[in-house]
Amino acid sequence: MRQEYDFSKAERGKFFRPDAKLNLPVYLDEEVRAFVQAIAEKQEKDLSSVVNQLLRGDMRLSEAMK
Repeated sequence: MRQEYDFSKAERGKFFRPDAKLNLPVYLDEEVRAFVQAIAEKQEKDLSSVVNQLLRGDMRLSEAMK
């Protein structure tokens, strides 16, 4: 690395996009993944759809318990 860098011609926020959405990876334990994978295969859906479906159900239960 250099001692100093010249940022005099730099443009602040050049690549910043306030409306950008990130798809963050979620790592499942092997047991959980196998369980969800079995449901996904049975319903002929992808893994993400089943995980979202299960989480939405949990969200509804959580809201009902308030």
